Order: sequence, then structure tokens, then C-alpha cells
Amino acid sequence: MEEKRHYFDVVVIGSGLAGLRASIEAVKVGSVAVLTKLYPTRSHSTAAQGGIGAALGNEEPDDPAWHTFDTVKGSDYLGDQDAIELMCYEAIPTVIELEHMGVPFSRTPEGKIAQRRFGGHTKHFGAEPVRRACYSADRTGHAVLFALFEQANRLGVRFFEECQVLDIVIEDNKVQGIIALELKSGILHIFEAKAVVVAVGGFGRLFKVTSNALASTGECLSMLFEQGVPLEDMEFFQFHPTGIYGLGILITEGARGEGGILINGLGERFMEKYAPTLKDLAPRDVVARAMLQEIREGRGINGKDYVYLDLRHIPREIIEKRLPEISSFCKIYLGIDPAEAPIPVAPTAHYAMGGIPTDIHGRVRADIGETFIEGLYSAGECACVSVHGANRLGCNSLLDTLVFGRQAGKHIVQNFKDLTKGSVPRARIERVKDMIKDFINRKGKERLSNLREELQEVMTTYCSVFRDEEGLKRAIESIRDLRERFKYISLRDSSLIFNQELLNAFELYHMFNLAEVIAQSALMRTESRGAHYRVDFPSRDDEAWLKHTFAFKRGEEIVFKYRPVMITKFTPQERKF
Repeated sequence: MEEKRHYFDVVVIGSGLAGLRASIEAVKVGSVAVLTKLYPTRSHSTAAQGGIGAALGNEEPDDPAWHTFDTVKGSDYLGDQDAIELMCYEAIPTVIELEHMGVPFSRTPEGKIAQRRFGGHTKHFGAEPVRRACYSADRTGHAVLFALFEQANRLGVRFFEECQVLDIVIEDNKVQGIIALELKSGILHIFEAKAVVVAVGGFGRLFKVTSNALASTGECLSMLFEQGVPLEDMEFFQFHPTGIYGLGILITEGARGEGGILINGLGERFMEKYAPTLKDLAPRDVVARAMLQEIREGRGINGKDYVYLDLRHIPREIIEKRLPEISSFCKIYLGIDPAEAPIPVAPTAHYAMGGIPTDIHGRVRADIGETFIEGLYSAGECACVSVHGANRLGCNSLLDTLVFGRQAGKHIVQNFKDLTKGSVPRARIERVKDMIKDFINRKGKERLSNLREELQEVMTTYCSVFRDEEGLKRAIESIRDLRERFKYISLRDSSLIFNQELLNAFELYHMFNLAEVIAQSALMRTESRGAHYRVDFPSRDDEAWLKHTFAFKRGEEIVFKYRPVMITKFTPQERKF
């Protein structure tokens, strides 16, 4: 295989909002390369629709303290409150900074940034909903990503698009660099750097029905996990309430923020039973469980496993102005006009609250304490800082990527002189080459597509909204069986140029790791909290489980340790909405 070596001061993996924001900051002191599976502007951040949470108070009184409280309560008190407070107070300058970078936010008649309601966001510490989400129609992620991409290019950030990362090299508790395959040429690129930022997004493709893009498979988390880096709170995976039934394509929470309501097969607005104050704008875990409870009790539409999201009472001009993408999705995929017909929706795998453990500066933890891997940073959905705890509030995801992407970049800038240049050992390059050869030369009878579909079926059946001990044990057993069958795959394509089979093999190899960590973490946590609902342990148990799960790979086994939740101002209380 042909090789090319590169040196950059900083290498960022991922060209979504977290990666771009980190690169814009880091390029102030050195050379920056951004590696991405796709063309940068096709990163999954473009799929974010509804908005960015910030207590600007442009349309009604608001306060970052209220935003902090809502995020803590929304997290079911598992979020670290020092990180949450930082994020919520940084939200206001973050949005203003985006405006100055050229993000075309929707506007009020006075010309201010427009804001709308979103699930779980309130004023006066839970008294009533508040307009906090800053938005650009229902294409907010798209608008922000394009603006940041332009800024990164202007500042001289170098992009390596369509590169599949095959190894993140850590030696002697120091990140050394990256090994990646360039799809269009088949050339193996070796990047050595002082610092590496992992900003690769989520891994919703572990599930059968998901809002995540095809590229959201999470292999970089597994690469770190295999080298002893822990993964944090992996049992907490959010299912967004309103995915288009059968497809998983997201209908933004902004649709409910604009007045949309959920109705069951009896035509009832059922969320009033589950969340009398916030109703359809309750946090996502509450709404998703309520929808499935209605379906389980036979009140789905025509007895089927979905309900309706009804926008018919909203004026057509509001839908066309503020929700144009949603209107388009419904017409294209369902053949309906949401101004005239209700939308069939069901929960869809959406967001990972857990991931690579970091501090508020984006530094990756080597253990449950304050030991960090030198030069290694992470931000965005793949990281766990932890601001989302057991359940993320809507419009806090874009905020998380921007605040902590910038935090990681700032820490690199501030400590640049202390970072040492990495060196990728020859043995690591040869190991990657051997793995490529091994996959290409396998001549078994198993098909990658079948194994992947079976894994997604297992995760959807046993590790989605409702879980129990028996199902989780079955999931672990099935994942291990699928991993064994993976040894007998066969690849028909033996080339290195745009070999999609080879890339799928790498993705699936690592997906098994993530799937087992999720299932085992969920089995260990014998309580219900946020998005993790155990039918056999339906209550939250603060005495035993007010702590973060840290999963470590030790040989063929997964070992668990726990770290206390950081509580500063808000003690755990019963969640009432």
C-alpha cells in the first residue's frame, strides 16, 4: 500500500459543528487538519433542525440560571452541574458569536434573533414553557455548519475529505497521531500531531430505525476503547419521540414548539396525562415513553404502533415559514401536507448521552479520576462531559458541540507550548495494513449486510426505550454470537479504492464493541433514570446510582468503575412536568 506522512500541529477527526469550532480556535496557534468520512458540508450536524438553546430573552424574559436548572432536571440529575452551568452561561455569547460569523438566524419583527419553545425548557425554574431556542427556520444545523465551514476555510484549516480513520494511535498515555485510508486513492495517510480532537458525532446506526446518517457508526470510540480508554454512561441513549413512522426521519421538536400536539387513536391529546404542565413539550424521555405506553395499551392509530403529530391547527403560513423542511419531508416521504393531515410518528434512535469521558476543557480521561491522555481531546455527541446526563434536552446538542468544541480548541491554544510532537510507530501502521489484508482475504459464508441488520434488530428489540434483565442478557449473548460469525465474512471487492465493503467491515467490527458496552452498562444499572428505563426496576435510585458508569475493556471482558455526579446547586428531586 502506498503511504503518505503528514505533520500538523492539530488533527481534528470530524467536520461537524464540534470539529469545525475546535479547528477555528486551534488554527490561531498552529496548522490544523480536519479528517472526515464525507465531504465536510455533508456532516450529520446539518440534520439538526430545531434550534440552539440560549437564554437571550429576545421574546420573553429568560435567565441562564433557569436554563441551567432545566438542563439538570432534564438530565434526571445525572448531568455534572459545573459543566452544565458553564454551557448554559456560555450559550449567550456563543449565539452572538455565530451571528457575527454570518449565521442567518430567523428574526423577530424588531430584527432580533427569533426564539421558540422547546421540550423541557422553562422559566422561573419549571413554572411554564419559555421561548429559548434560537433557530434558522428548521434548518439550524445546516445554517451554522455552512457558516463555520466558510470561517475554517478562510482561516487556513486544511480538509482531508472522504478519509476513513482506521487507528487513533496512543502510546505511553500520549496521542501520537492518526492512520486513515483515503477512499478515492486507496492511499494510507499517517498524520502525526501534537493534539488530536475526536469529534465524530454519534452512533445511532446501531439501531434499526434511527434519525442518524449512514456514517454515524461510532468506530472511533471503539478504537479508543480497545486501547484502554473508558467509555462513560453508554447505557443512556435517547429515542426522539417524533420520527416519521417506519423511516426514523426526524420531525423536529420545533414542530411542537410552534404548537403541534400528539394525539392517539382515540383522537385524544394524551400528553396532558403524563406531563400536566409542559404537555407535549416535556423532555424527550418522558414523551417517548408516553407514546409507547399509549401504543402498548392499544391506543395507537388504528391499533398500530404509532401516534399522530397534529399540526393542522397551525396556520399554513407559519408552517411554510418556520417549518419548511418538515413540510417538504412529509410531502416527499408520506405524500401528505402537514397543514391538512396529521403526521404518523414513533420514537426513533436519536442521540447518545454517553461517550468518550472528558472534562470541561475537552481533555480525555484515562480513568475515573483526573488523569488525562496527553494531547487527546473530544467534543460533541461522541464525548461525555457530562452535560446531558441521562437525557438531553432539545436544542442543547448544538449548544454542546459549539461550547465544548471551542473549549477544546481554547485549551490547545493555551497549552500549545507544553504539547509534544507525536510519532506514529511503524508497528501500528503494519497492524492496520494486516487488518485490511485480513478483511479482504476472508472467504467465509457470512454477509456483512445480514450481520449488521441482525445487530440492529437485537439492539432495537432489547436495548431501546424499555429494557429488562432477561432482554439485556439475550442482547449480550446475541452480540457475542454475531461477533463470532463476523470471523467468517467474505468481501467480494479486493481493491482499496472506494471499497465500501471494506469500510462496512471496519464499521461493523467496531459496532460490536459499542453494542456490548451499551447492553452491559444497561444491565449493570438496576434503576430507571432518564432515557434508561428498566421495566424490572422502574424507580430512580439516587442512593445506589447517582453516579456515572465508566466501562473499560480488559482483555475480552468489560470492567466497570463509577464516578460521582458533580452536584453544585440543585439536589435531586422528583421530576414533575
